Amino acid sequence: MFLFISAPEIMVVLLIVVMLFGADKLPEIARGLGKGMRQIKDATNDIKREIKNTADKNDINVDMAVDIKKEINKVKDNFDNFTKPVTKIKDEIEDSIGSIKRKNP
Repeated sequence: MFLFISAPEIMVVLLIVVMLFGADKLPEIARGLGKGMRQIKDATNDIKREIKNTADKNDINVDMAVDIKKEINKVKDNFDNFTKPVTKIKDEIEDSIGSIKRKNP
């Protein structure tokens, strides 16, 4: 599923395009769309490259998302280290007296 459009919907759109423009114009339309997509991709790559070059010149860290993920993983690991003993005790209690069930209020 592409952009929440299913296969039958795509077929209907293609059928309407063929009826409006004719089969002989489809390659031209596709070629124009392809060129437009290429220009957009090239422009975004140029913008990304320019941002990266500027950030490198000014010693700015543009990989903040990577750093944030690392910090989140550290917190997660610390939380796991904190909860492991509690989970171990819970498991031991469940093994000795059966599973613990909470009452719903």
